[in-house]
Amino acid sequence: MSTSYLVPARDAEAEVVVRRSRFLAVVRRVPDEVGARELVEELRRTHRDARHHCSAFVLGPTGAVAGSSDDGEPAGTAGAPMLEVLRGAQVSDVAAVVVRWFGGTLLGAGGLVRAYGDAVRLALEAAGTRRRHLLHEFVVALPHADAGRVESELRSRGVTVLDTAYGAEVALRVGVPEPGPLEGWLAELTAGRVAAEPAGERWVDVPG
Repeated sequence: MSTSYLVPARDAEAEVVVRRSRFLAVVRRVPDEVGARELVEELRRTHRDARHHCSAFVLGPTGAVAGSSDDGEPAGTAGAPMLEVLRGAQVSDVAAVVVRWFGGTLLGAGGLVRAYGDAVRLALEAAGTRRRHLLHEFVVALPHADAGRVESELRSRGVTVLDTAYGAEVALRVGVPEPGPLEGWLAELTAGRVAAEPAGERWVDVPG
């Protein structure tokens, strides 16, 4: 089972012009196929004067869900090379749409493949990536006097603090890729007074 994968860091776009044909690539992070279709329809509405709105998407921790559309271009010259670029970048939870305005000159199959692929590649470079991890969640209840110190120490050891709730005690909801070390760290930091309560799992974007 995959425990981490790359996702786009931000939405981005890029443009390629080949023999007066314009190829505007838009890359966006999406949660599902519905989000991918919504991006296509949004760009159809925004750019009604364009001849083609070709698309590709990859979804999920392993990239097992994927699809593409040539939207009227010759079969295999648009959606497939776009999808190949996404897969080559090993990025998921992503949709790419390339809007094409025809410039009056036929580009041929090879020219189309290069143009669509190059446009998506440039947009992906502009988007950048970040890593999404499957974290084991725990709740750590701490006295107010200890909470700041313990939270700082846990962060320095790579623990992700997901939430902080203040009541009679401070409840830290934390996430770790592997649960093993957390108990030892808490025992060290609190002289064995505090333990972590399991609270499930969650996919989380982790900076860096």
